[in-house]
Amino acid sequence: MRHLKRGRHLGRNASHRKALMRNLACALIAHERIITTVPKAKELRPFVERLITLAKRDSVHARRLVIARLGGKKEVPLPDKDGKEQDPVRVVAKLFNDLAPRYQNRPGGYTRIIKRHERRLGDAGETAYIELLREGETKAAKKAPPRPRVADAKFDDKPAAPQAPAAPTEPPAAAESEKPPETPAS
Repeated sequence: MRHLKRGRHLGRNASHRKALMRNLACALIAHERIITTVPKAKELRPFVERLITLAKRDSVHARRLVIARLGGKKEVPLPDKDGKEQDPVRVVAKLFNDLAPRYQNRPGGYTRIIKRHERRLGDAGETAYIELLREGETKAAKKAPPRPRVADAKFDDKPAAPQAPAAPTEPPAAAESEKPPETPAS
């Protein structure tokens, strides 16, 4: 029995899982945003974040470790806007030249998982975006302070009676000027 063993099997054997993680990681690094299932995204996140952390070291040894984890220097073809394929992206070069400098001052948390409303056709599996954060972007927006609950507010059982508008009154200085001056009583 595999009680409390780390990680998800994702319905695959070890070599298939390794190939899946390598392919998803290459696609994420090349495109910076992909759609996959929620469990795959949750498994992919630590895999990719370790690669980016290795790339931040920027040494020959770190480069060799990244190449070993990705299974060789991979190229990912990117479709152009016209549907034609443009020059393929070298994943390791992009990782070391573009992504590592972007996250140089960030201590981790380079990815974000956003669940999608749409489900996958065929089996209705939950899908999610997994994306690399842009420069200067935070992982999650801070929540607004909680609003006071309606139950906590004090309300009267009866609604307040509407008040009629008050009659306009003259200022006290004008009222005194209209009265005749008082004469002293002798």
